Amino acid sequence: MEDSKIKGTIVIVEDDMLLSLVEGRIVEKLGYQVAAKAIRGEEAVKLIRQHNPDVVLMDISLKGEMDGIEVMTQVREFSDVPVIYLSGNSNKHSMARAKKTDYIDFLVKPISADEMIQPLKKAMKRKRNNSLSHAS
Repeated sequence: MEDSKIKGTIVIVEDDMLLSLVEGRIVEKLGYQVAAKAIRGEEAVKLIRQHNPDVVLMDISLKGEMDGIEVMTQVREFSDVPVIYLSGNSNKHSMARAKKTDYIDFLVKPISADEMIQPLKKAMKRKRNNSLSHAS
């Protein structure tokens, strides 16, 4: 894929390798580039800081000390990158915690390409708007 056709860069944080592969294929099929992938929260924070992606696809439950919401709480200290949460379930407690991180969408896995189109468009629009407001 030529760089000029890439819609944006994405960091995928998913501890299930098969789902990570599927999610990567979906975003690439939709015209985005996967900048990096992480399976642990600590690694995700470093990769998001390093790659400064346009969007983060974040699994809620991760291997290691931190869950996806804790990762984004730390990321919010240095970045307003749009985040789309992915979860095996949509329990109210997780959604309430996630709200504090100003997410774009909260999708229940497994996800399809069709389910990703609008959240990714919305995330890219927010990213552009944030970039414009920081430039002025």
